[in-house]
Amino acid sequence: MDIVLLSAQLHDVGKIAIPDSILRKPGKLTDEEYATIKEHTVVGEGIIDKIQKITTEQEFLTYARIFSGAHHEKWDGTGYPRGLREEGIPLLGRIMAIADVYDALVCERPYKKAFAHKKAVDIIISEKGKHFDPVLVDLFLSVSDKFEEIDKCYKSNPWDDEACYVAARRTSA
Repeated sequence: MDIVLLSAQLHDVGKIAIPDSILRKPGKLTDEEYATIKEHTVVGEGIIDKIQKITTEQEFLTYARIFSGAHHEKWDGTGYPRGLREEGIPLLGRIMAIADVYDALVCERPYKKAFAHKKAVDIIISEKGKHFDPVLVDLFLSVSDKFEEIDKCYKSNPWDDEACYVAARRTSA
């Protein structure tokens, strides 16, 4: 569990190759900009591949590579980068998809205000069987209060990763 929680933090490592003008754009992305941002998944895999070649640490990086490459795949096959569907999407990618969308919804972004926890949960429910694995949505619902607790921790302690990591570990037990 510790390795999974830590490696999940690298799911967006490929965004370091995406121009800030796209990442911080306050409005809707053009088709060209959206195509560029979608590249962060395979760029992330490539970064992790390079690190794996020069280190003996493999388990952490193997999980990180899965998170990076699969967190934008969708249950119905309309995601990216490979258009995987259902159980063809690695379980870690299906899990990260829910966590990533929840985070995107409850946090302020240049293009939107933060949504309340309940609205974020409702949006995830509405995507059950489309964007998200239906079984994992049900599991998410059973622990969604823990997501809210962790979100509040990060918002009240933005520089204290240790406190929020402890809260995350407590919720996963």
